[in-house]
Amino acid sequence: MPLPPFPTTDDPGPNFGELLRRVLGERAVPTANARDFVDTHATTISAVRYADGVIMAGDRRATAGSTIAQRTVEKVHPADRHSGVAIAGSAGFGLDMIKMFQLQLEHYEKLEGSPLSLEGKANYLATMVREHLGLAFQGFVVVPLFAGYDLKRQRGRIFTYDPTGGRYEEAEFHADGSGGRDARTVLKLGYTEGMAREAAIELAVQALYEAADEDSATGGPDVVRGIYPTVATITNAGFERVGEAEVAERFGALITRKTEEGHVR
Repeated sequence: MPLPPFPTTDDPGPNFGELLRRVLGERAVPTANARDFVDTHATTISAVRYADGVIMAGDRRATAGSTIAQRTVEKVHPADRHSGVAIAGSAGFGLDMIKMFQLQLEHYEKLEGSPLSLEGKANYLATMVREHLGLAFQGFVVVPLFAGYDLKRQRGRIFTYDPTGGRYEEAEFHADGSGGRDARTVLKLGYTEGMAREAAIELAVQALYEAADEDSATGGPDVVRGIYPTVATITNAGFERVGEAEVAERFGALITRKTEEGHVR
């Protein structure tokens, strides 16, 4: 559908939500501006590159408005043996996207006799996000975070996406979702090149803790229920979830340190 010409005195400018309202009328997404339209994340996910590969982490909370809908949602999943995918945004559509992505990668490997390259996996996921654009226009935005170990380059790699299917590679780390800004700040301040596994896990744990402290849609460690964020490593050996006992220990050490330093109020 061609866009109608707008007079210079009545141009919607870069406001995507206003453009939709002008073109679609009552069918437009009920939003005041473009940021309200795209920023519908209800979770926090992150990835950090370290010496042996990539750490992926995500909280477990799902919200419905101001209500906690679920406390145990798994948002970080293996895509195949050497890659992982996490979702931010509409939980139901996001989890369906992950299942379809896993199925397509498995199907490709069975047909070709070898797995798709990491670059190819990232490109295919971008296509899936772009195909979801119609639902994104209705407010059901899904923004995945993809990471894996590149067997050809012998290093971890991280790929991010926007709701239109744009694919971008991050060199060191990234975090997305409603608490993504706070998590990225922690990652930026604490990241160093060639981090060891333990240091990278501690940094990812701290990023989620700080995001949960500032963002109500992000779930932190639930010590009473024994629910902790998901953390996984992706290395030459493959995708491996970090044991819950180790994650609980990392969070416990972080809370103890903050208490001793007087940062907990």
